[in-house]
Amino acid sequence: MTFQAEWLQGTLLATSLAFTLTGSALADSAVPPNTKSAEFKVTDFLLDNGMEVVVIPDHRAPIVTHMVWYKIGSADEPPGKSGIAHFFEHLMFKATTHHAAGEFDRAVSDIGGSNNAFTSYDYTAFHETVAPSALEQMMGFEADRMRNLILTDDVIKTERDVILEERRSRIDNNPQAVLDEEVDATLWQNQPYRIPVIGWMQEMEQLNRIDATAFYDKYYRPNNAVLIVAGDVEPAMVKALAEKTYGKVARGPNLPPRIRPVEPEQNTKRTVTLSDARVSVPSFSTQWVVPSYHTAKPGEAEALDLLAEILGGGNRSRLYQALVVQQGIASSAGAYFQGTMLDDTNFTVYGAPRGDAKLADVEAAVDAEVARIASGGVTADELEKAKDRYVRSMVFARDKQDSMAEIYGSTLATGGNVQDVQQWPDRIRKVTADEIKAVAARYLVLARSTTGYLLPQQQAGN
Repeated sequence: MTFQAEWLQGTLLATSLAFTLTGSALADSAVPPNTKSAEFKVTDFLLDNGMEVVVIPDHRAPIVTHMVWYKIGSADEPPGKSGIAHFFEHLMFKATTHHAAGEFDRAVSDIGGSNNAFTSYDYTAFHETVAPSALEQMMGFEADRMRNLILTDDVIKTERDVILEERRSRIDNNPQAVLDEEVDATLWQNQPYRIPVIGWMQEMEQLNRIDATAFYDKYYRPNNAVLIVAGDVEPAMVKALAEKTYGKVARGPNLPPRIRPVEPEQNTKRTVTLSDARVSVPSFSTQWVVPSYHTAKPGEAEALDLLAEILGGGNRSRLYQALVVQQGIASSAGAYFQGTMLDDTNFTVYGAPRGDAKLADVEAAVDAEVARIASGGVTADELEKAKDRYVRSMVFARDKQDSMAEIYGSTLATGGNVQDVQQWPDRIRKVTADEIKAVAARYLVLARSTTGYLLPQQQAGN
């Protein structure tokens, strides 16, 4: 069980975006020799109780990935109840009226499978990887805990102690995580992404059974969930099993639209500095609020994706080549765009010095590369190679069932649909150099950025 905090989520989403979103547009190129294209056709349907189901057949290995995505994350939490989404992820592993605590985990382990869960700003997901013969059993367990948890004060207290310790060990004892929380709280002036996924300690300490029960009854319903099944299965079989298990769970009340506070116009440059004795190499990151795939105008999010790839997406990027290879002043430098979010998101550049180089020199060099694209754009060759890398990565994503399940699940849980996934390659191919230059000039303005500095203790005040 885990939460995807900003410092972790950035890495995960940057990686997932490198593999992002494949479908029928790539079916022929993604299918191995002697395999029928029809085997990779994605099927999407609704159960009578409103639960959406997506089936991604892949018969190359006798395994199946089963994921349930709830459209509820930390950004949906009531004021003063930060951490309740992640807390409830933990509670979902407790006893139900039909199964004792730990029975689900033991059943997965006994058949050699794996299971886990994670919470993010916009969703909470539970997943198992098992043999196809165990799919019905997994569906039965997940459908059961969707509505039949037994929540007592003792259960609440025990698990609350667990998440408090998790915060101490993963956030409070990690200087980078502490800084990232403070940067988030500065970058986002009004939007709930400013609150950490795991929650603020003083609010986590007050979470109780009444809070948990209200949260459960409101959000853990089939009409607020998406089921993704990827692997050695047939759509007809998955539909029959889903109706037999999830289909018996009563539909909940219709939830209102997920309308959250939005950002005011940002017109200042802000900095956050943390000096810590545990830090040996200084580093920085600069972030901007930018549109996500769900909020962007047509073509903007795709342009931001490719901008991140060209600017700092790997060892062929401008930042890596200029700062690490040519100038030799940086040990790391890069950029990423967290596009799969329900609301606006962030675009980040980062770097750390190497040898005798100064952090200020690395930051100035990164800023210069950003400004160079905003004023002069990218070359046609850079753009085509970036597109090719994305398309190849999307093809390779077919080799991992869990990657495909996460691509579809995260998209559907943040306002997208199956067609958005399938049409994404074509939209990437249509991005022009002028569009990349335009989003860089429009959004990556230093006067509207937030920069975080992580420094060794002796550099305090510098």
